[in-house]
Amino acid sequence: MKNFRITVLIIAAAMIIPASCKPKEPADLTKAAIIPRPVSVSATGETFKLNAKTAIFVDAGSEEILKTGQYLAEKLNVTTGLAIAVNEAKAEPAKGSILITLSGADQNLGEEGYSLTITKQMVKLSAAKPAGLFRGVQTIRQITLKDTASGKPGQFKIPGGTITDYPEYSYRSMMLDVSRHFFGVEDVKQVIEYLAFYKINTFHLHLSDDQGWRIEIKSWPNLTAHGGSTQVGGGKGGFYTQEQYSDIVKFAADRYITIVPEIDMPGHTNAALSSYPGLNCNGKAPDLYTGTEVGFSSLCTKKEITYKFIDDVVREISALTPGPFFHIGGDESHATKVEDYIPFINRVQDIVGRYGKQVIGWDEIALSTLKPNTVAQCWASEENAAKATAQGAKILMSPAKKAYIDMQYNESTPIGLHWAAYIEVDDCYNWDPATYIPGVAKENIIGVEAPMWAETITSLDDIEVVMFPRIAGIAEIGWTPVSIRNWDEYKFRLAKHEGWFDAMGINFYKSPRVPWEK
Repeated sequence: MKNFRITVLIIAAAMIIPASCKPKEPADLTKAAIIPRPVSVSATGETFKLNAKTAIFVDAGSEEILKTGQYLAEKLNVTTGLAIAVNEAKAEPAKGSILITLSGADQNLGEEGYSLTITKQMVKLSAAKPAGLFRGVQTIRQITLKDTASGKPGQFKIPGGTITDYPEYSYRSMMLDVSRHFFGVEDVKQVIEYLAFYKINTFHLHLSDDQGWRIEIKSWPNLTAHGGSTQVGGGKGGFYTQEQYSDIVKFAADRYITIVPEIDMPGHTNAALSSYPGLNCNGKAPDLYTGTEVGFSSLCTKKEITYKFIDDVVREISALTPGPFFHIGGDESHATKVEDYIPFINRVQDIVGRYGKQVIGWDEIALSTLKPNTVAQCWASEENAAKATAQGAKILMSPAKKAYIDMQYNESTPIGLHWAAYIEVDDCYNWDPATYIPGVAKENIIGVEAPMWAETITSLDDIEVVMFPRIAGIAEIGWTPVSIRNWDEYKFRLAKHEGWFDAMGINFYKSPRVPWEK
């Protein structure tokens, strides 16, 4: 039903938007509603006409760049109704074209930077790397929204100028908890699509917890057969086969988004303990758990079978996940004695490293001896963050009071919790990772992540209403220099994204702190 609703709304938007555009001069490019805000924008006063004659040209001989061009054409069709052809550039494209190229780009733009030049004759998107082209495509999508472009029916005038852009942080992420409530493959793909629009490059999947084990492990099949059979409230649960998980990984990779799998340990493990009682110190299987309490479960850290189990799990998931990271959890391990917790985390780091992955863990892992390439995800303890940096580890910033997007906006919003804080849209935007924790400098930080825990979130509609519009602010924190970030300016750009939310059928929170245009 959700997919049907989106399809109907998209078709309606494609039919209505062109017909509703009034002939007027387009907005100044410097005032375009681009999120995240680009590093540099200049306007020329020229306009580019996007119409049925427009074609996209890409570098000849590159299947990867061709796919990016086709992706842009598909998305422009949704928002403009125009069917735009995609061709390989054999020579200089004709007037009225969009060119997507790696040729002649500034190599200093890095992995994800891009340059966008819009003249009367052409739109030229260039980058040093394919990922940069894809990020630039999102900017083209945003400047062709009806709130920026103008023109008569079937023709859109795009404001001219130049954009030079690259991210402030290399790691910009959202986490989705699929353990407390399970979300199917298509819902997960839809979330990934939303993240791509805002140039987020990492997607963290919380795949195991007390309430459910969500990924097939062929050497331990009862993890999903039993441990994946329920969820919070006692629903049927579910899990991803390895083939389904690989499909998610590929879908994300096609959008230059890296999947980070998380298997939480030694706590948050009741689903595993219920599936394989030998992982308990007493050898007895606890009942499956459908509540929301934390801190009561623990793997038996002194049994060798525990480390055989972890080795198998890490090995199988790592083989399916080409990204560099493996998240080991490590939070709220209240049922594990600290003298057992420390050697456990030390040993698990070795196991993860054996399979070529870099460890991420919640900030409690700083109690152990961290390897130099380990990342501590700071969610609760500034002290732990300081301990991690003192050991040479990097920090991923996810302060619960600012970045936990499952928190309620206020006491009246029905979805979410508020144990950390009520987090309105401006609260989520108004903080700086580099100054949030005294003594943890920017050079210690790899980036930002917005976790979404799923105690109260049961559907894609629920995901959307806690995600939007806050995820746009998190994206800007990760991408845009703090020197050019300002809530009083940002809120007006955000307001213009209401049309995109509506066209996509997104169930978003209409915050009273944003001057929405409808």
